[in-house]
Amino acid sequence: MTHHSPRISGPEGLPVIRQLDEAAINRIAAGEVVERPASAVKELVENAIDAGAGRIRIDYTDGGKTLIRVTDDGCGMTAADLPLALSRHATSKIDGSDLLNIRSFGFRGEALPSLGAVGRLVITSRVAGGEAAQISCTAGRIDGPRPAALSGGTVVELRDLFHATPARLKFMRTDRAEAQAIHDVVRKLAMAEPAIGFTLNEVGPDGARVILRLDPESGDLFDALHGRLTRILGADFTANAVAIDAARDGLSLLGYAALPTYSRGSSTQQYLFVNGRPVSDRLLYGALRVAYFDVLSRDRHPAAVLNLIVDPERVDVNVHPAKSEVRFREPEAARSLIITAIRAALSGAGHRASTTVGAATLEAFRPGHELGAQPAPPTAQSWPGYTPPPRPSQSSLAGAFAFQAPAFAAPTPAAAAPGFAEAAGGPAPSALPEAALPEAAPQTEAFPLGAARAQLHENWIIAQTGDGIVIVDQHAAHERLVYERLKAQMATRQIPRQVLLIPEIVTLSLPDASLILSAAESLAEAGLVIEPFGGTAISITETPAILGAINASALIRDILDELADQGDSQLTRGKIDAVLSRMACHGSVRSGRQMRPEEMNALLREMEVTPNSGQCNHGRPTWVELKLHDIERLFGRR
Repeated sequence: MTHHSPRISGPEGLPVIRQLDEAAINRIAAGEVVERPASAVKELVENAIDAGAGRIRIDYTDGGKTLIRVTDDGCGMTAADLPLALSRHATSKIDGSDLLNIRSFGFRGEALPSLGAVGRLVITSRVAGGEAAQISCTAGRIDGPRPAALSGGTVVELRDLFHATPARLKFMRTDRAEAQAIHDVVRKLAMAEPAIGFTLNEVGPDGARVILRLDPESGDLFDALHGRLTRILGADFTANAVAIDAARDGLSLLGYAALPTYSRGSSTQQYLFVNGRPVSDRLLYGALRVAYFDVLSRDRHPAAVLNLIVDPERVDVNVHPAKSEVRFREPEAARSLIITAIRAALSGAGHRASTTVGAATLEAFRPGHELGAQPAPPTAQSWPGYTPPPRPSQSSLAGAFAFQAPAFAAPTPAAAAPGFAEAAGGPAPSALPEAALPEAAPQTEAFPLGAARAQLHENWIIAQTGDGIVIVDQHAAHERLVYERLKAQMATRQIPRQVLLIPEIVTLSLPDASLILSAAESLAEAGLVIEPFGGTAISITETPAILGAINASALIRDILDELADQGDSQLTRGKIDAVLSRMACHGSVRSGRQMRPEEMNALLREMEVTPNSGQCNHGRPTWVELKLHDIERLFGRR
């Protein structure tokens, strides 16, 4: 008995292979390349950039559904080139001999014919010293070329997008949402090309309204990028970001990464580029998250604009019609560069905290910020996950003072976690060595964090600087100092391992077993040793000693989830850091601990030379600075 597929029909129920006509082919291709008006804007603006444009103007109406017009001053096209521009797989970007050495945004030769297949497309262009010409394409039907009037460059006008495929219009979002998507596309491309000017206009019945105007930036790469990011993301971002300029293994990373205290509630301020091309790559986003691993809480997201420069032959951009995904020949090299470069830059920032913290603190002092009033920007107290310092009883205070006396002898991490000193190969550091306590001196105001002047409520250190005051959370600040010391100690020696008396056997699926064994070397560096046990089973023979007794089977499955999602696992390292963080908390100066002036100054001086001391282990600020002129303004003296 013959069975026929219900999905394929033909004469007598038999499947028939047909050659689709050119119009159908272009409409199908348009579905892959042009998902929404923003996709059309992206393709047209990238063509303008490839043409060497110095200024690009984008006009749209009704969220791009009615009109999209892109005007540039690039090299232009001749009348003979215009029909080819509307032919599929015709391009001036590559010759087809080397699909790995792609140095332009476009290369597929699909955008213009796809747009002409689903909308009313008109292209007017003129090369230097030539005559202007115009060609049109409506639902795949080409008309022209014919003479036109244009001073130079190219104007591409797309009207009634998807009029030839009206079903697609039902899937469009509101005009406002589509317009916002266009704005996002233009901003991303403008970040990648600070030397090019961009103008974005919304065209309505009353004329054009300027939405975004970005003049070409001058100066070197970082000056130009700094100016462009200030205009797009705001002065707060550039004022609270560190420059990234790193190179290794033939890869370069350029851009800006924000301080942890400038974190966001979502990932909307993460912009990643590969050779100037905006991409959405899980590998890169995962690396960015790992770089901020122990300076941000899980519900906060870093802000960054990073451009990874790599030889085109070492990255494949031809893996997605929209060219938003890439594939690296050496993905670990790219990932490692991002992590190490950002961590080095953040460590170099030392005690620096974001300026927005001080501004939010000043705002909290203003009248009207009471219960039920409009909430102020997040401060240390309103930060997610913040727990106010507990107020201990008098008997607890007396016990704590006796325990921490005499000179700043806070409980050591070794005392907080018995056995750590032996596991780490030596005694853990004390809170602050007594020899490091300098005498209080007025001239310490010249230091970045100033001179300690008072302690309020046994938790807040008030320091005086040359032009203001600094408020320090003594417990959060010292917790960070101890944590950084513990991490440095662990980094100087191999992570101690605990050999299991009876190895734990975990049976996995074949893909999971292959995946976890491929990461065995990196897991061993974090203290977790696994070996194949035959078939699809693995044997866990050693675990990090600092973690104590753990459910190794559950840990392996959590690591597998992370490997599948990000291609790498920091879970074991993260658990170790979490233990160190708890030990640092127990070994730090407690809230309610009275401190002498020399102890407070010693804490300030160590903060100034310790990496990442501007935020606690969860990304909250450890100190806030208020400038003198801002304080005077609060009292109406300015």
